[in-house]
Amino acid sequence: MTNIMIEPIQTEVAEELLAFELENRAFFEKVIMPRPDEYYQLDHLKSLIHSYEEEQKQDLCYMYIIRNEQREIIGRINLFSIIRAPLHKAEIGYRIGEKHNGKGYATAAVSQVIHEAFHTLHFHRLEADTDPHNIGSQIVLIKNGFQFVGRTPQHYYKDGQWIDSVHLSLVNPHEISLP
Repeated sequence: MTNIMIEPIQTEVAEELLAFELENRAFFEKVIMPRPDEYYQLDHLKSLIHSYEEEQKQDLCYMYIIRNEQREIIGRINLFSIIRAPLHKAEIGYRIGEKHNGKGYATAAVSQVIHEAFHTLHFHRLEADTDPHNIGSQIVLIKNGFQFVGRTPQHYYKDGQWIDSVHLSLVNPHEISLP
């Protein structure tokens, strides 16, 4: 398996994360909603990271960076849209920098976050939505056990048009102990 590490986003990595985001801005905007220009300002990014840290303490989201063997930030992976009782589910989203695509990093990172989500955070289900044209992302999810649930017509608005999404889901194979 590809040797990567995931770690929670912390304000200490803001400058490094900003450089990563700037380097990959155009690449990411092909598949995710464009971010406003202020997102790419250091003070704003530090503020966002601080809010992520607070939201993690409240079990609202879990935001991680992905590092390679050289400890470079090569991607991000997140658990968000969390619903606890009665569903105990979260959505998973991730992105790998352009020059690191196709090396198995996303598959490895998703595997690690699944383990964290099911064994530490005690989620019953993870869900993901992808652009229908983002076959690579769908393959990453399927390699990690996700199953195709369906296609959501006109799921989000981007570039002046409504875009469908492909919905996948993974159920925790282990009994979870609920608080």
